[in-house]
Amino acid sequence: MNKIFIGLVGLAFSLSAGEVYATFNVLAQKSASLAFDAGGIVERVNVDISDTVKKGEVLASLENRDAKANLESAKVVYKYAQKDYERQQKVKNLIDASEFDAYALKYESAKAKLDYTQSLFDKTYLRAPFDGVIFFKEIEVGDTVNGMMLKTVFKIQSKHERKLVLEFDQKYYKDVKVGNKFQYKIDGEDTVYTGVISKIYPLANKNNRKVQAEVKAKDLMVGLFGDGTIITQSK
Repeated sequence: MNKIFIGLVGLAFSLSAGEVYATFNVLAQKSASLAFDAGGIVERVNVDISDTVKKGEVLASLENRDAKANLESAKVVYKYAQKDYERQQKVKNLIDASEFDAYALKYESAKAKLDYTQSLFDKTYLRAPFDGVIFFKEIEVGDTVNGMMLKTVFKIQSKHERKLVLEFDQKYYKDVKVGNKFQYKIDGEDTVYTGVISKIYPLANKNNRKVQAEVKAKDLMVGLFGDGTIITQSK
């Protein structure tokens, strides 16, 4: 069988029937840019670059004494509005409907105000959206945050989960299927890894005539690149 030798970035694979050459970049499976959705002065910064965080963990917080006071006030108003409403429910049949509706309106308004002030208070805390590791930080205690102009202060990515974003010639788009094996090397390494195609993008790049696909991986450094072969037929 005649074999075609194809190389990229110093790596070489010999292709035969049932194999498709592909290059790839390593990306985090999850990645997000984080910003405060409120304005104020940064009071605490709890993490730094390379720190591992859990979903919901507070990464930083704004000075929030005013927001906390408003929240406590709203809780008190809601508490007594609820008590009034519950008392009126017990004698609903003995009072005028409009009078009962007035208590119901007061109760519902107090509940809505409490929800609103709670949301404002919550926005003074910036929390991790998922388990991951911080790889970018641009915030310090004392910084002023402008709620009208969102600015990324942290970037987070999944700690272990990675995806290889593959590119291969569009003429093979009918041959490559989800579930196909992908044998690959990282640029500069000799180790051959094996993965499985988990996703094929439903669009060919009109500029380079390439189709993209994904392979799940773990613990590779984000930003690495390499090449390999997609096995499209059983051997």
